[in-house]
Amino acid sequence: MMQKLLPLGDIPALLQRYASGMLSPTQVIEAIHAEIQDDQDHIWITTLSLESLREYARNVEAQSMASLPLYGVPFAIKDNIDLTGVPTTAACPAFAYTPSRSAAVVQRLIDAGAIPIGKTNLDQFATGLNGTRSPYGACRNAFNPDYISGGSSSGSTVAVAKGQVCFSLGTDTAGSGRVPAAFNNLIGYKPTKGWLSAQGVVPACRSLDTVSIFAFTAADAARILAVSAAYDAADSYSRKREKQGSDFGTVSHFRFGVPRQQQLKFFGNHDGERLFNAAVMRMQELGGEAIEIDFEPFLEAARLLYEGPWIAERYAAIQSFFELHSDQIIAPVRNIVASAKQYSAADAFNGIYQLRRIKQQADQVWTNIDCLLTPTAGTIYPIQAVQQDPIRLNTNLGYYTNFMNLLDYAAVAVPVGFQNDGLPFGVTLVAPAHQDEPLLHLAQRLQQAYSLPLGATGVVFPQDTSIPATSQSDRVCIAVCGAHLSGLPLNEQLTSRQGRLVTSTVTSSDYKLYALPGEAPQRPGLIRVNPNEQGTAIEVEVWELPVHELGSFVAGIPAPLGIGTITLANGETVQGFLCEHYAIGTAKDISHFGGWRNYLLKPDCL
Repeated sequence: MMQKLLPLGDIPALLQRYASGMLSPTQVIEAIHAEIQDDQDHIWITTLSLESLREYARNVEAQSMASLPLYGVPFAIKDNIDLTGVPTTAACPAFAYTPSRSAAVVQRLIDAGAIPIGKTNLDQFATGLNGTRSPYGACRNAFNPDYISGGSSSGSTVAVAKGQVCFSLGTDTAGSGRVPAAFNNLIGYKPTKGWLSAQGVVPACRSLDTVSIFAFTAADAARILAVSAAYDAADSYSRKREKQGSDFGTVSHFRFGVPRQQQLKFFGNHDGERLFNAAVMRMQELGGEAIEIDFEPFLEAARLLYEGPWIAERYAAIQSFFELHSDQIIAPVRNIVASAKQYSAADAFNGIYQLRRIKQQADQVWTNIDCLLTPTAGTIYPIQAVQQDPIRLNTNLGYYTNFMNLLDYAAVAVPVGFQNDGLPFGVTLVAPAHQDEPLLHLAQRLQQAYSLPLGATGVVFPQDTSIPATSQSDRVCIAVCGAHLSGLPLNEQLTSRQGRLVTSTVTSSDYKLYALPGEAPQRPGLIRVNPNEQGTAIEVEVWELPVHELGSFVAGIPAPLGIGTITLANGETVQGFLCEHYAIGTAKDISHFGGWRNYLLKPDCL
């Protein structure tokens, strides 16, 4: 009878069943415990005893649902994250230790009412993207056991996909929180580094590692984030959440980047190419404008991950253990970590310098797009194929993921359909650090548009998966009409202040534009006409600036120009450049050109 309680669906559905009295946390954990005893898919390394689970459930049931946002919600923990009294192995039995306290992020979830079921399988020391590098067995895909689950957070993903838990924690260094999500029809959320505390997490590359979240829906991921994110002084890489820019995930028009066609790789997987192209079209249907970008800086960053400082960092993470017990580490992982010894300190610094240069190039893309869309992985492989060719095929899996943490970006992997062989395919939405909320909002919209069943459970996608906004923008919009337009001489004053182009549009039809006399760069003056005068619509660009950059920008505006309120063609009002009326006496009326850019194209503008 208990088995009928599974598979579990999304978090709101479970909480609703609790609230109605149809279920209790004790009933749920008893059903889960019975289910996971037959673990043929190699999902779990350690599961809690039934008595321990019942104790967690009793503690929850002694409190009110209103006081616990995750009341009785079961979750899984990747076995490189500490849980009090349960061994942490990092998939290496000789490395195991039993922590006296839980990782900070785990404790926050337990305090919110979530119930830990156990510790899950992973690629040893979180080194791999395939889920086969474990002495506890290769974790099997939730849809086809002959195929890889993805890694390194393999067990955490499959536990959710099969409905044994409602969500799970993984870690992400090179894609471990995203690739397995794509292979198992789940949301894989890689937060901005430092939003979730890494205290109590066995490091792979400490400067890059991020605790990640696997969930059925983007709304569930946002719910977990709200509970688990907090600044932690005990974690030297912890960061306070900063306010976001404009929430591109909720607006009717946004711009998303797509790699050039020749830079996309699917490694012979024609289904993957078809499904990705369909996802681009679906994003356009949601209001997105697809903009082709040069993906080379991202690829160049990705190639650094297994060179110099970051291989050395993997060695540093387990150095003392490695020197004494390298024979206890499985071959692919041992060989990767051992290769760190060929690099010098100079190599490490040169790698850091190279990354800094690459990041400056890659970050330029954000002035033209709100987010980036890529496949999560171009293809998927059978377990046997990966075991026979472990390095090359694993490298292919990281083509779209290895750059992410090096460049300090946030990402959400979203399921977007199934290949002809029945295996899932997913895409990833990417944005700069601290843009997590817009990413999750957009992921929710994209997931809702597809409405695929949850994981491998067959449970129908819920209709109400909205994510309430919790942050306010720290940005202000400025409309520019002259030399600050894209590609013109003063545009650098916006881009150097982290300015981002929001839209190209026109004013309402009651403005005039004048060419002001003066030295280069020549400037226009935009003036709103009186109600009885004839005006026209003038081309403008609306740019978004951080609030803290606005003062220095405005301070550099020379008279007779200033900042005032401008009405756009759609009736929206924004702050923008206006000219004082006294200055138009000797200025040339160029309104008939429709904008400064058109005027500059005419020979008589000189």
